[in-house]
Amino acid sequence: MAMMRLRREDPRVVGSFRLHRRLGAGGMGVVYLGSDRRGQRVALKVIRPDLAEDQEFRSRFAREVSAARRIRGGCTARLVAADLEAERPWFATQYVPGPSLHDKVAEEGPLTAADTAAIGAALSEGLVAVHEAGVVHRDLKPSNILLSPKGPRIIDFGIAWATGASTLTHVGTAVGSPGFLAPEQVRGAAVTPATDVFSLGATLAYAAMGDSPFGHGSSEVMLYRVVHEEAQLRGVPDALAPLVQACLAKDPEERPSTLQLSMRLKEIAAREAQGGLHAQAADVRPPVQRERVEVERPTGRLDERTQRYTEAGRGSAGPGTSGGPRSGARPGAPRTAGSGTGASSRTGSSRTGGSRPGASRGNASRPGGRPGTRPGARTSGGLRPANPRLLRQRLTVFVLVTLIVLLGIAAVKQF
Repeated sequence: MAMMRLRREDPRVVGSFRLHRRLGAGGMGVVYLGSDRRGQRVALKVIRPDLAEDQEFRSRFAREVSAARRIRGGCTARLVAADLEAERPWFATQYVPGPSLHDKVAEEGPLTAADTAAIGAALSEGLVAVHEAGVVHRDLKPSNILLSPKGPRIIDFGIAWATGASTLTHVGTAVGSPGFLAPEQVRGAAVTPATDVFSLGATLAYAAMGDSPFGHGSSEVMLYRVVHEEAQLRGVPDALAPLVQACLAKDPEERPSTLQLSMRLKEIAAREAQGGLHAQAADVRPPVQRERVEVERPTGRLDERTQRYTEAGRGSAGPGTSGGPRSGARPGAPRTAGSGTGASSRTGSSRTGGSRPGASRGNASRPGGRPGTRPGARTSGGLRPANPRLLRQRLTVFVLVTLIVLLGIAAVKQF
């Protein structure tokens, strides 16, 4: 709520309250921010001088202040003090920090369906307490609803009247705000709790659309639309539109009660809030990451390791073939035909090829003997003695290369 400095003509003390700032001015008077000796802050309204001279207004104002004292509800600003016999009557209510609904929408735009329904549910519950005290607010509008940290609060019961009283039509007296008045108020008929229901419907439409449901224009044009034309609710969310339309019925009997409104708006607020949470969770949730599985397809070429083994096998097999067996023995056999016992028997030499290893240890030290040759191996006739370790390496390479080649061929055929 905007605050302004006190003007020269403004009082500094009213009753037991010291005034600090101006909070606003309306058709009935000026509202000030004040505090008592304990530091409790209040919103204090001082009645206009011309209305203070009207005895009829004083008497009615006194009845309404008496009725406002009986209101007990968390959604209203509690009446703190009042002086009806002062030169200029005044009353003080609990100060509610926070912007009005009008300023909130004007600065930030229309409210969501969930927020509008939540505010409407709290206001409906507050009106239940007001009506149970036998009071009709008569001027419920966005500027008379403050959005405090503890929830919305209804303020300004300055023109509230007892249930069944007729509208005050004295010249110069504000009877409400065009666009938020009920048709029975415009006609001068008796006001009832349904009157506040109509004003609440127009207020909720403003909160959801950011504009009055009856448009703009002069007071006469607005009052005519309220009585004879239907409200424009194009910007109201679908979840709220039917209920708001019911509140704005021309016939007071067709409007829902404040208790019905409170229950219905609570349901809508809970449903819309839950839907909003689901939508927010869907927006925040990261997209599902699908793992990309790359399948290795055969390229028709051997890998580097296979090629290395192949080349190694070829390089080691080449020299071995020139110095290998000549009698057609299998490659890589541990014993060659040239060094076998068959050759020794045909030449009539002594049979040493069948001797056990280590039977004749002197062969290693004989002239012309090679280290590492098997005992009894022949060295004559140009034959090279076989090396068991080299033969095993060749056999291993040959088997490994053969297996790799076979696996490669099978993989190519499969794909």
